[in-house]
Amino acid sequence: MKKRHNKKRNIAFVYEALVREATVAVMRKDTHRRNKVVGILKKHFSADSLLKKELECYRSLCENQDLSEEISTKILNEARQQRVALDSSNLFNQKTQLIKDINQELSPSIFNNFVPNYKSLATIAQMFSIKTSPKDQVMLEKQILESMTQPAISESNLVVDNVLYRSFVKKFNEKYGNSLLREQQELLGYYISSFADNALELKIFLNEEIARLKAQLGEAKNNPEIQADAEMLRKTEEVIEKLSGFAKTEISERLLLTVLNTQSLLKEINTDANHD
Repeated sequence: MKKRHNKKRNIAFVYEALVREATVAVMRKDTHRRNKVVGILKKHFSADSLLKKELECYRSLCENQDLSEEISTKILNEARQQRVALDSSNLFNQKTQLIKDINQELSPSIFNNFVPNYKSLATIAQMFSIKTSPKDQVMLEKQILESMTQPAISESNLVVDNVLYRSFVKKFNEKYGNSLLREQQELLGYYISSFADNALELKIFLNEEIARLKAQLGEAKNNPEIQADAEMLRKTEEVIEKLSGFAKTEISERLLLTVLNTQSLLKEINTDANHD
């Protein structure tokens, strides 16, 4: 059943390879390269593009979702039908242009980027192929369904590659001297991968997290120790005011740093309160 797989035309693989390239650029503070990758992602994966539609067909099948076999089968059938309905000639041409842009604006080495779920994406590509025999088709569908019914990946397993993520966290810890809290890990994970969805998930997380921080700081102001310390009370109020002002500003590293520091501050306040 093993067949030659052209990963350059596996749109899910190419998308993941580009995301990882952008992640590396972010970590290296290579804004120029990051912008190039983001530009290609935005150009070829707009909401109404055929490439985005095919990508969604892959995404529906490539994640362990802890679903029942019945639901997984329905999803698989629907994904296959939607994939077949795409204009194959136009889809081929769009992939050709994407490959050309990557080769010219970035490098052919992009296609050598490590993608952890490559084998799963290759299996789905073979299942979608009209050249696959009926017997192989059934065997491939069985593999995909088994994957879909596996337990879902926990929230702590962010989309960012673990090695890259640990490297980013190490740099942060070396600079600020403290191990990351769970909420800080979440924030940094959304930040690193924000280019992939136009920062949508990052914005949602920040809105919720800033609201939580403001509420907890408001409660902390009633702490007797803070009430008794005029300087501490003033600084707490300043942080609340600064967080409130972020609702009208663009996402920046300054904003993220303020939120990260506030998360640490609240941890310290809550820890001291629990020790009293």
